[in-house]
Amino acid sequence: MSDTTPVRAPRHPGIYLLPNLFTTGAMFAGFYAIVVSIGGRFTDAAIAVFVAALLDGMDGRVARLTNTQSEFGVQYDSLSDLVSFGLAPSLVMYNWSLSSLREYGPLGGKIGWAAAFIYAACAALRLARFNTQVAVIDKRYFQGLASPAAAAVCMSFVWSMDNFGIAGDQLDVFTPFMAVIVGLLMVSRFRYYSFKSLPMGDKVPFLWILIGVLVLVPFFVDPPRVLLGVFTLYLLSGPVLTLWGLATRRKRPRRGTA
Repeated sequence: MSDTTPVRAPRHPGIYLLPNLFTTGAMFAGFYAIVVSIGGRFTDAAIAVFVAALLDGMDGRVARLTNTQSEFGVQYDSLSDLVSFGLAPSLVMYNWSLSSLREYGPLGGKIGWAAAFIYAACAALRLARFNTQVAVIDKRYFQGLASPAAAAVCMSFVWSMDNFGIAGDQLDVFTPFMAVIVGLLMVSRFRYYSFKSLPMGDKVPFLWILIGVLVLVPFFVDPPRVLLGVFTLYLLSGPVLTLWGLATRRKRPRRGTA
């Protein structure tokens, strides 16, 4: 008999189930939003995208808490984000409003699907840029509007208008500009606060609890309009924060000057 122990072939690395279930749920919610928007259920579609955002925010935290981070999970999460916050919002907006531009003729129809495509393409570019710069960027800020926040702006607008009884074809002149501007903000160089530096697990001042109550009460009274107001302010915060920083640096005296 030989004393040597046979060398076993390395096992194929497994895939962690729990965090990827949340990622799959987020992607399913985005896919569901596309399907129900085809049937004209735009409020349900908007809510589904917000559910996707909630699940997307949980998968990474679950992975860190359970120590189940993996490169597979990172790539899978990025693909899920493209579906939930790139394709889903663009197609919901197309089915809700942009498709009605066909009534203005062939050119109008092309403008409608082009605006939807620009939004989806910008979301894909935003995610690709984030993945390549994740190791070198300042984690306190996002470069460009994050795709979940961009989707929240668009879907809260659709949700609010649908609750008001305003049909998408009544806003078909405005919607292309909205889709393109929000899309371009995703690939812009504007800095957006990421909220990753907030002390989530440590003790926080009592003021934060009070602020949470003041935000939650109006949210439960009128969710779509509160979400629209909050995420519109966040959308505007990027240009304001960046321009304020540039103006502040210009006012600082140069070294060597009196």
